[in-house]
Amino acid sequence: MLCLTCDGDDPRWDAFVQNGLQGTFFHLLAWRDLIARNFGYRPIYLYVEEEGKILGVLPLFLVRSLLFGKSLMSIPLGVYGGVVSEKEEAVMLLLQKAQELAHQYQVNHLEIRGNPYDSDNSLYRDDLTPFRRNDSHVTFIREIEADAESNLARIPRKQRRMIRQAQKNGLRSLMDCDRLRDCYVVYAESLRNLGTPIFGFGYFQDLKKTFGDQCRVLMVEFQGKVVAGVLSFFYKDQVLPYYGGSLPSYRHLAPNDFMYWALLSFGAANGYKTFDFGRSKKGTGSFDFKRHWGLEPRPLPSFYYPVRTNETSETTSLNSQLQWAIKLWRRLPLKLTLAIGPRIAPHLPW
Repeated sequence: MLCLTCDGDDPRWDAFVQNGLQGTFFHLLAWRDLIARNFGYRPIYLYVEEEGKILGVLPLFLVRSLLFGKSLMSIPLGVYGGVVSEKEEAVMLLLQKAQELAHQYQVNHLEIRGNPYDSDNSLYRDDLTPFRRNDSHVTFIREIEADAESNLARIPRKQRRMIRQAQKNGLRSLMDCDRLRDCYVVYAESLRNLGTPIFGFGYFQDLKKTFGDQCRVLMVEFQGKVVAGVLSFFYKDQVLPYYGGSLPSYRHLAPNDFMYWALLSFGAANGYKTFDFGRSKKGTGSFDFKRHWGLEPRPLPSFYYPVRTNETSETTSLNSQLQWAIKLWRRLPLKLTLAIGPRIAPHLPW
């Protein structure tokens, strides 16, 4: 077995990811150049090969942040991204190479995010690797039923009432990728309200250009005005709502519940089987929202290998050292955050 770096276009990479149970949308090779173009992170895509056949992959990025220093990450901007392999020897080769790179580039730490379809992450056991396990994140995944009534019945009563109320309020949903800018502005305002800088609109455009019909925009309107929107990914039989938000002045109309119900219904009508609500950190608003939808959290551990520091930087709103910056950002005009946010965003390890 050899551990190599994938620098060009190798069709074997995506074929391996798509044919296995562990591979996710975020393991696809297109993310390598897309993230490098938009954020300036250096990709190092590792794979293990034997007799011309790929046996394992690990997408890594060298992230240089003015705020948090250097790190090696698999992968930034993705909710998943760990090693994909069913061969223990291949996993060990990939992890060993990742550790060597972490020392070579003298990063603060190496972070490998979990995959939702790893049964027990046993190959990261303490007796096998020096990685530290972090269980602060979970993911939320549910099946999509074929008919609307069955899907609605699986949603808790309170949320069903919110959906029906939104329908009575006259909310309207439409799948329209020509409204990418509208979705971006709504999402930007949602991030501003959370105290998080927004990345550039060019990244949204690049997502749509790169993934085509695998990347779609669903908008929610009230009396002709966009009040919510979500950019979602479609992979295999999965629907993955990803970048979504709503205008706070219209929250009383329940646009968020209506939006995700409309997306779930779109998935059912088009033959998708899995609704992947994605990764959330315990104790956050997104975690509570997904629980209220009746989804049970599924463990999604991350694994850290310290190099220059024994601690990893907490970059969410739960970091007490960031509270002053978060409060300040929330007070800034939206136009200002749209102007300066894209300059700050690359320094936040998403």
